[in-house]
Amino acid sequence: QVQLVESGGGLVQAGGSLRLSCVASGRTFSTYAVGWFRQAPGKEREFVAAISWSGGNTYYDDSVKGRFTISRDNAENTVYLQMNSLKPEDTAVYYCAAALSGKPRRDYEYDYWGQGTQVTVSS
Repeated sequence: QVQLVESGGGLVQAGGSLRLSCVASGRTFSTYAVGWFRQAPGKEREFVAAISWSGGNTYYDDSVKGRFTISRDNAENTVYLQMNSLKPEDTAVYYCAAALSGKPRRDYEYDYWGQGTQVTVSS
């Protein structure tokens, strides 16, 4: 069993930065891949970024590539999402999720989900 708690969301102006954190409980967290997804009002949940259990592989949606960076610290049971050059269209609730295996861009592959953290980017 893995429990995930996101933090770091907030209100920022366009062009600004935020760093989201996803802290996990559970001794086996280091064996899980972790993904970040987001959901804007009236829209479906979409993939943002993912990182393999070792941190050796990372994946990004084209909309955030070059602006967002995902990383992890397994000693701290934490995955980060550094978000730079934020745009109003990045406004959404951001969720982290954990999976033992599967396609990293597909939300149905993930076994555990956090409650989400709100990110609002003003223009």
